[in-house]
Amino acid sequence: MSTSPELPPIFAETPVMEVPARRVAEFPVSTFLESIAVGKDNTLFVSSHYDGKVFRISADGVPVLHTAIAGKATGLAVKEDGSLLLSAWDNQDVPTVFIVSPQGKAEVLVTLPDAIFLNGLTYIKDDIYLIADSYRGAIWKLNVVSKTVEIWLEHPMLARSSSGSVFPGVNGLKIYDNVLYASVTEKMQLVKIPLLSNGQPGTPEIFLQNINLDDFAFDVDGNIYSTTHVYNSVVKITPSGSITTIAQAEQGMIGTTALAFGRIEGEQTKVYVVTNGGMSLPPATGIESGKVVCLDVSSVGLPLKLQP
Repeated sequence: MSTSPELPPIFAETPVMEVPARRVAEFPVSTFLESIAVGKDNTLFVSSHYDGKVFRISADGVPVLHTAIAGKATGLAVKEDGSLLLSAWDNQDVPTVFIVSPQGKAEVLVTLPDAIFLNGLTYIKDDIYLIADSYRGAIWKLNVVSKTVEIWLEHPMLARSSSGSVFPGVNGLKIYDNVLYASVTEKMQLVKIPLLSNGQPGTPEIFLQNINLDDFAFDVDGNIYSTTHVYNSVVKITPSGSITTIAQAEQGMIGTTALAFGRIEGEQTKVYVVTNGGMSLPPATGIESGKVVCLDVSSVGLPLKLQP
């Protein structure tokens, strides 16, 4: 894998098994696609960070502006009724969660003046969602119906090593088998947090370290598929912790930020990846267009080939 010489070679010995890749959509150079969520009908929703936009992409692969806010857009989640939750900043740089109707109307759901950098969000139960705060080193609990928010967990394991670091601490959040997994990008760790019966967090523990992860998703067997952002790849992690690189720069993975599985029949083994074209760490060839790429991971169980 070709990476910048400044990066630790953490994936240098990782086995590689490239899966089929298909480009779904392309955005102009310097488009920072930040998050992706998939609707029940397999409509893709992608957020463009710096211009506060959310696009929807149907089967024809044509991006259509779904909504735009006066601020910066970050994480996305699709609610059961087809509306979206969007973690963001408003035009005064106040951390804010917007709710976006199925027709694309965005309204402020709640503001979080004590938050710093809202990022990934995930559904937990009932009307409750958890939201990563990458610079505070905390996870917020949001009740969508009551429009209330409170700290669910603030812990040194979720924080950056230094408050001056530009890399995010806790970043992506996903739940599998009653455990919340959190990528802590700046520390190159994947953390596990048990969900207790009362809905509170158990004691965090490190599941993997020396691995640079951004957003990720689980398949039905508990395998994790994750973007590596500045490492320009997507990796698969088994429940036992073994890692395989399944897509690289040559397949359009420059600046992979987020991914999500398809949801309709025939799409459950397709992973949709969004990129920023290397805006966070430009490749030697220069920043590329932002992309949405579909990876077919149905063959990942085949024998692996080792990285040259």
